[in-house]
Amino acid sequence: MEYCSTRNSAARVQSAQAIAQGISAEGGLFVPCEFPQIDYQMLCELEQDDYAARAEKLMRLFLTDFSAEEVRDCVRGAYTEQKFDPSPAPVVLLNRSTYVLELWHGPTCAFKDMALQILPHLMTRAAAKTCDGKTVVILVATSGDTGKAALEGFRDVPNTKIIVFYPENGVSPMQKLQMATQEGENVSVCAIHGNFDDAQTGVKEIFTDPAVKQLLASHNMQFSSANSINWGRLLPQIVYYFSAYCDAMNSGEMDYNGEKINFVVPTGNFGNILAAHYARKMGLPINKLICASNANNVLTDFIRTGIYDRNRPFYTTQSPSMDILVSSNLERLLFDLTGGDACRVGAWMENLKTVGSYEVDDAVKQKISELFYGNWCSDVDAQATIRQLFETEGYLCDTHTAVAAGVYEKYVRETGDTTPTVIVSTASPYKFADAVLQAVTEEKQAIDDFAKVDMLAAVTGAPVPEPIAALRGKPVRFTQSCEVQQMTDAVLSMLNIR
Repeated sequence: MEYCSTRNSAARVQSAQAIAQGISAEGGLFVPCEFPQIDYQMLCELEQDDYAARAEKLMRLFLTDFSAEEVRDCVRGAYTEQKFDPSPAPVVLLNRSTYVLELWHGPTCAFKDMALQILPHLMTRAAAKTCDGKTVVILVATSGDTGKAALEGFRDVPNTKIIVFYPENGVSPMQKLQMATQEGENVSVCAIHGNFDDAQTGVKEIFTDPAVKQLLASHNMQFSSANSINWGRLLPQIVYYFSAYCDAMNSGEMDYNGEKINFVVPTGNFGNILAAHYARKMGLPINKLICASNANNVLTDFIRTGIYDRNRPFYTTQSPSMDILVSSNLERLLFDLTGGDACRVGAWMENLKTVGSYEVDDAVKQKISELFYGNWCSDVDAQATIRQLFETEGYLCDTHTAVAAGVYEKYVRETGDTTPTVIVSTASPYKFADAVLQAVTEEKQAIDDFAKVDMLAAVTGAPVPEPIAALRGKPVRFTQSCEVQQMTDAVLSMLNIR
């Protein structure tokens, strides 16, 4: 299988190069030139497998320059019982036709673990094939969860260094503590005085700066990414949509006859829902993909109008991992819906960069409206949803999952659609204990974060995940911060190559 760039369809590489490089030289994102098809027989086989076996079979279809043994070793090294308790991606039946796909049972209690536990395995093998012994420098911008998951995944991985930038006032206290206390000799963390979009733009500019790349090369280093712009991040996410469908079939609440299912996905950077779209392209019976946003509802407006406009207020919300106005992975969707028209996609991305907006043509608008539904949920509505789910279903969810559940309610009211539906749950409620505690108790005491964790556990009976409990009293290692304009200097300083 070959991969091309969303801004240069003639640039062809294999998967190892796409993963090791992270982003194409001209700034485009790597995408498969074609998608393998999953037929009825293979879907039935996947239904009988455990999660790791499903991942191995599906990922081998895309990693054709990896040996079968290499893929198996990557998968088995990532999805272990020790790292994921009780399993990587359990599906919980909420009511007769609604399920919750819990993706937060890994080492950092967020869905990013699903990809970032396997990416280091993929990256080290890809680097061995393509990087000629260079140290791979993983450069990451995070809105909260990616940073910690990437730091944990790449901690002390040989021949790698990882640098994470996060918005100083744009992550939850627990997310910040997770990153600031990160262990490992090859890890660095720096806050920026700005929002996630500033961090993401800064990272992309560093990636494509010829002078910086040349300086790294002179020190036997090269950049790569652990953000979802890297195909090695996106590919593992396709797996859990297939797995959720299989588990819904196994629940006995659905008859397996190719019955379609909806997925509701809380997303800011569009990678999580794009993985579901790719699963549908491969043959997974998906009816509608429901894109859930918070007050930073640029994706809602785009899905409804075809106009992408980041020239709007930026809101800091209780679902900070979705506080994003520039959704990088939307570029991959546009490439797909235009039939691989790199020129059109490149023009839209240039408009986004220079004037902050673009409008797609009527044909693309029509395709988007057929495939997706978009809506958004305020903090107030999300808190009401947390409280309602806990009181009526006995289910405790985090703020991002609440956005998804709230948007799903709006979707059903608008459409009357009764298709079985999976709500994608992206984080443990204990990563956002302050907001969740307020939702279920209206408690607003000025107490420390771990007191809130204890109180939430006492009120709800929901167990505190071990990775959260283990943070109590852990020493802070990283306190550095910088202006957005200083990010390049910060990278060179942390690499000791100034």
